[in-house]
Parts: sequence; structure tokens; C-alpha cells
Amino acid sequence: MFSGIDEVDWASMEHAYGPADDVPELLRGLASDDPAEREAALDGMYGAVHHQGDVYACTLACIPFLFELVVDPGVQDRGGVVELLTSIGGFDLDEDDEAEIDEDEIEGAANYAMAAAAVTAGAGVFFELIADEDPGVRLAAPLALATLHRHPVRVLALLRERLPVEPDEEVRLALVEAAGRVALRHRPLAERVGKWLGLLASRADSPGLRLAALAQLARCSPDGLPGDVVPVVSGLLREMRSAPEESGGREEPAGTGTGAPPGGIPAREDDEPESGPDTTPPPAPAPAAVGSEPVEPIEPVEPVQAVEPVQAVEPVQPVAPEPVASAEAGRCEHVATPTLVGQLRSLSAQENAGRGTPWAADLLRTLHVGLDDRVGDRTALLADQLRSPDRHQRIDAVRMSGGLIRAWRGPYEELVALVGEQLADPEPRLAEAASHVLEELFGLAAPAADALAARLAADPGGWVKTWAGGPPGLGSTVKALARLGDARAVPALAAALEREQVAHDVGFAVGCLGAAARPLAGVLRRRLADVELDENAYDRASPLLAGLTALRAGEATPEVLRVLRGAPEYRGAWLRTAALRALGAFGPAAREAVPELRALVRRPGTASATEAAEALWAVSGDADAVLPALIEGLQSDQVHDRRSAAVALGALGPRAAVVGPRLRGLLAHDELWLRVDAAIALWEVSGRTRETVAVLLTAWEQNRHVRVRVAECLARMGPVPEGSAAAHVLRSELVSVRRHNAMDGGYGSHDIHEDEKLLALCRQALRGAGKGSTP
Repeated sequence: MFSGIDEVDWASMEHAYGPADDVPELLRGLASDDPAEREAALDGMYGAVHHQGDVYACTLACIPFLFELVVDPGVQDRGGVVELLTSIGGFDLDEDDEAEIDEDEIEGAANYAMAAAAVTAGAGVFFELIADEDPGVRLAAPLALATLHRHPVRVLALLRERLPVEPDEEVRLALVEAAGRVALRHRPLAERVGKWLGLLASRADSPGLRLAALAQLARCSPDGLPGDVVPVVSGLLREMRSAPEESGGREEPAGTGTGAPPGGIPAREDDEPESGPDTTPPPAPAPAAVGSEPVEPIEPVEPVQAVEPVQAVEPVQPVAPEPVASAEAGRCEHVATPTLVGQLRSLSAQENAGRGTPWAADLLRTLHVGLDDRVGDRTALLADQLRSPDRHQRIDAVRMSGGLIRAWRGPYEELVALVGEQLADPEPRLAEAASHVLEELFGLAAPAADALAARLAADPGGWVKTWAGGPPGLGSTVKALARLGDARAVPALAAALEREQVAHDVGFAVGCLGAAARPLAGVLRRRLADVELDENAYDRASPLLAGLTALRAGEATPEVLRVLRGAPEYRGAWLRTAALRALGAFGPAAREAVPELRALVRRPGTASATEAAEALWAVSGDADAVLPALIEGLQSDQVHDRRSAAVALGALGPRAAVVGPRLRGLLAHDELWLRVDAAIALWEVSGRTRETVAVLLTAWEQNRHVRVRVAECLARMGPVPEGSAAAHVLRSELVSVRRHNAMDGGYGSHDIHEDEKLLALCRQALRGAGKGSTP
């Protein structure tokens, strides 16, 4: 094994962490008899050689040696190596990606292309691995074939033929998933795959297999889903809960005898093969004892994407139905290791402890992805899961409910109430998952308000969370209740403010509570007076300043002025900004700060001068004193400072009309956010709507994240005339089911709140609640 490995000039190559001269040791580690060494080597491959999916020259050099490993039956844990090869070779670079590649990315793109070509060229070995004795290999091989092999028709035929004789439930699910992957990658085959999945979904003897078929059907051929998909899936989940765990969550059909295919589809008279020309010799028939559905003849298909025409390919060899090791009997034992792979495996084991069907959550997630914008069906399915007696199913449903609400708009009152009910469950993971989902919902969490309050009262130890590596933070139950504006969160916040180290997010919670948190002003003021103005002052003072700002607690002006005057050099600019915002929020109640603010305003061209001018205007209303500093800020070299100046000038309204021409000149600036701020300020100081609305609507289409800011302005301008461009844009947003800021693969903690705010502003603008009128 590894012939020629020492002849490769590894030292001349690099990986994510420097010279690649350690790669031969990693490759040899993958073949070690020591499970800890194998796991450490696999961790090193992912961590350095294939770091975050990157492909380096050394990654390409590894490919032949990785193939040697996967075909050697003496090597253990080869399934992990198959998965590594699939990841290395499975990157698709479509035409849009190629068009966006710049000069710095050319080498990386070339490496991806070469990796795909090299792994695809050797993908034929995965055909042999589909019946390997190692169940871990059999688990990884189907997806490798679906992702990498050039002949998808052959792959489909093999997947279908293997399914009736595969004894491992999890591997059978992988075979079905691989079929769905083929359909997604090669759309001309989607109808054929969909027909087969539909048969599996209705006739397979295993509820898990039927659920897997439905999940893949939702992804690749959603029109083939049954109309009653929710009760069907709910029924399958009930079957899976009641099935004996020792049989992998399934029972043998009565009367099938020892030759019954595990998970196979019983032959029926109406299972007629498709007619049509055939360019590939049909596979040899499976042994009669298997009793599976007849394999349809392979129809010719047009070449799809980079797939070669299917001509004169070798016939698929029949898979012998000899006994094969099951997952439980054949999978290698893994030892606990400190590697990332080991930690992830340990977390997965903890998560799946006690689950009879640990793969069910993945199937349901796949189904939800396929159901996409069918919010009603998805909500009904999750509601059924949340009523399940199985806590694991409810944990999964809580998490998936968060994902659904985060991405899609809809009526969620019942679902939120059911999530709230989980807060009373004694299983800590379930209650914790529910509280984390509810904290993201803000006003949408109202149906769970009483449940949140009850949990808050029952668990004072969870009011504040502490971590070794950072400041303490509020518990999710406290944040969820505060974000609802519910006064029952006040005692928890009061307790948090009495701790030696104040939670970093307490000020934001106070802001959500508004007037209900007014009793906290005294303790906020007292704690701020005690803050030492050293290098840690910002961390200690900023949450207190945020809370006082939200409460507009003008009586705290002396304490805020102390911080403003004594801000240390380290992060002092941040601390002064927070103090100036507080004084501006206090308004005329902070009049004793006027001399200090005037002094800061006399330093034109600085960020603090702009911030001080904004505060001075709010406190004194002296436009003549602040205009010079704001005009100077509008000419700053820093876009952020120019934006701040534009916003501050807008607050002056007609008193700043003199800057209209300067603001108008910014409407064509390269920076979109500056254009938006300048357009809004132009309307505020001049009342000119035509130019403003045109800029705002253009920005609306160019960047979805600017929409809340634009809608705020349109709502204040209202009423928006029926039939206008603005009305069309606002109505289009209101009928969209997808949240405007929904992202694939990521999200922010305030995304739902921001989207609900956008919807409210759109309705307000269309109702005409505001001042003036738009053209």
C-alpha cells in the first residue's frame, strides 16, 4: 500500500496550516490498527488537507492513496475515507460560479475541477463497495456513487437492486437518499426516480423506509407526494414508535418467510415494467427468493450536465443476497478522542442516546426542506410531532419549528403554544430547546407567555448563564419573556443587576420591556456610578448605559457624564458613543450636559463631534450650534461617519434645509446604505419625495436587508397612493411567504423580529398612517 508516497514532494506543497510534509503520516494513520490513531488522522485530513472544504495541491496528491485505502478490506473505518473522497470530489462549479471567479480564485477553482475529475475517474470502485462486508462502507458508498459517478442510470439500477437484499436499515435509507441525489443532479431522471420513490412510499414494509422515500420525493419530485402527506407521515411516526427496536424499528411482514426482502416492495400484478427502447442490457434477474419489485428497463436519456451519453455500458451485475453484517454487528467501535471528529461523534452519541430510530430526525428535516413553502402542511406535521409521547420526537419538532418560523411567514399561534408546553417537561434538553426557540420569536411568542413565566418562576437558577470564556448572559427564558414586553421578567432582570458582574445583554432586555422596566432605573444608575473607569470599563458600563438609554432616565445624567469625561483610552471611543446616545435619549432632562456637549461639538471632522452634535440637538434644540459639525461630518472620508451625519441632519428636519444640495449629491454614491440614509435625510429636511422614493425603491430591490429602513421612511411619508410603484413594492412584500432576510445555512437572533417589523411597516404605509403624501 502507498506505493510511491515517499516520492511525492510533499514539502513543496501547503495545506491550511503550512507545509504539507505531514500528509504521508496522516495517510498512514488512516490505515492504522489503532482506532484513536485512525480518528486523529481523519481529523487531520479534514482540519488541514481538506480544511472547510478547500482543495489544495496536497489534497489532489492524496486522492490515489485514499482510493487505495477504500478498496483494501484490511483497513478499518473505510466508510470515513469514502465520505472524505466524496467531499473532495463532490464540489460542483456551475456557470454562475465560473463567471464570478476573480484572479485570486483561479487556482482554487482549478483545484476543485481537478479534484472532481480525479475522484470521478475512480468512482467505479464504489460499485464494488455497495455490498462490502463493512456496514460503514455500505453506508457511505451510495451517496458517493450518486455524487461522483458519470453514469447515473447505472447508479440508479444498482441502488434499486441493492435495496431488497440490504439488511441494515440505516444503509437502506442511504440507498434511498442516494436515489434522490441522482434525481436532483440529473433532472431528466427525476420522473423515473419519483415513480420508484412513490412505490416505496406506499408499499415498503418498513415505516422508516417509507418515510425516507417520502422525504426524497419531497426534494426531487414534490408533485408526487400524496395529498394527505401530513396524516401519512404522522402514521409512519406512530408505527416507528411502536415497532420493536431490536429489528431496527420494523417488523417482518406476516407470511413472508425467511426469503422476504428486508424493506422490499412485494410484487403486485399491477407492477408492470415501463415500455420503451433500451440502450443498456438489462441486469440479470435477482434470485426468486428475493421477491422484490421488478426492475424497470433502462430508458435512454439525453446527456445531462457533465454526464457522458449512456452507450454500450456494462450490464449491472446482480447482487448476491448472501448474509451481510448488520450495522450493529459490523461497525467498528470508536474510542473517545480529543479530536474534532471525536468530539462531534461523542455529541452525536449523546444526542441519540435512547433513540430507537436516531435517523428519523434527519428524514424529517429532509422532508421539511422538500415541502419548502407548504407552511400549512409543515405546521400541521410539527404540531403532531409536538404532541408525541416520544420526547426525542418533540425535541426534534421544537428545533424544526424554529427553523420553519425563521424562514417562512405564517399563522403560528398553535405551534408556538405547543412549543411553550414543552417548557414544563422535566427533560432539560426539551425545555432548553423550547426556550431557545421562543427567545427568537419576540412578539410571536405571545401564545407561550404564561408558560414562559411559569418556567421563569420555577427556575431562578437559569436567570443568568455563566461561561468560562466570557461575560455572563441572560437565560433564554428571561430574554424570551422580556422580548414580549412582559413585566413578569422584571424580577429576573433586577436579580441580574445585583450580581457582581452584570449580564452583558441586560440593557437590551430592558429596552424590550420599555416602561415596564422603569423600576430598574435606580439600580442601573447605582451600578453605573460604581463602575471603575479602567480598561474594562466598556464591558461593565455598556449594558447599564443601554438600559438607561432605553428608559430615557434623565435623572442618571450625572452618572453618564462621569463616564463620558473619564472614558479610558482602551475602547474609550465606544464608551463615549454609548454615553452620548444615552444623553441624547434623555433629551431636555440632560440639560446639565450642554456645556460638555458643546465642547465636543467644537472638534469638527471627528466621529465624536457628530455624535455630540446629535445629542446636543436632542437636549437643547440649538440647530445653529450643531449644523457646522454635521456638515463637516457629511464630508468625512469614512462612509460610516457620513451616514451618521446624514441621519443626524435628518433629525433636524427643515432647520437643516441648507444641506439639501449636499444630500442630493450623495444619492448617486457607490455605497448603497449611504444613498438610503441621504435620501431619507433629504426628504426630512426638504420634503422632496420624488427623488427620495426613487432611490429607496431601487435600494429595496438591490439589497433585501435595507427594506426595514426603507419601509420606516415610507410609513412616515404615507399615505402611499394606490397604484404607485411604492404601493406595488409593499403589497408584493406582504404576499411573499418567504421572510425577506431568510438565509440558507445561517440566521441572526433578530431575523424574525426584523421581518415582522417590516410587515407591520408595510401595512402601516399602505393604511396611510403617517404624515404628508407620496407622489
